[in-house]
Amino acid sequence: MLPEVLHRIEAACARVGRDPSGVTLVAITKGHDVAEIRRRILAHGHRVLGENRVQEWQQKFAGVELIHSLDSERLADALEAEGAKRGMTFRTLLQVNVAAEASKYGAAPTDAAELARHVTSLPHVTLEGLMTMAPYSDDPEDARPHFRELRRLGDTLALPGLSMGMSGDFEVAVEEGATWVRVGSALFR
Repeated sequence: MLPEVLHRIEAACARVGRDPSGVTLVAITKGHDVAEIRRRILAHGHRVLGENRVQEWQQKFAGVELIHSLDSERLADALEAEGAKRGMTFRTLLQVNVAAEASKYGAAPTDAAELARHVTSLPHVTLEGLMTMAPYSDDPEDARPHFRELRRLGDTLALPGLSMGMSGDFEVAVEEGATWVRVGSALFR
């Protein structure tokens, strides 16, 4: 299914005049073992993988490249302390709860600028963009206003990296400017 998802990303880019090289597919491996990941993803040459929980990621693969879920000063400070201890810098995205869903994590859009300022003051944490998850819907178009809002916020904060879109709505996310799409179930059907 990887080739099909990549084709759909390319088609979404073509619809809005974007270069597909500006969109990175993050293959979400949650709940899948290493053998299946190798067969369905790695065998096709794809190397950008994601996991919902760091503990599960560490059991499967070494290293954490980009954290998509930074949502508080407390977490930023914890990453800063860990980075200082290890002599490394964590690459992060600020998770924003654009839809204000009680069941989802993320900073409120009104708090994003202050949190971004805090994160950028930390020497062992870099902020590369924003991330959001749209409310679940059977209609991918329902996600469009949430993705547009994140893009607007990214423009305001001069953070061009946008992680948005999942298996059910990634094409709309690409049309709205996503630079990363996180796709899992569509890759493992």
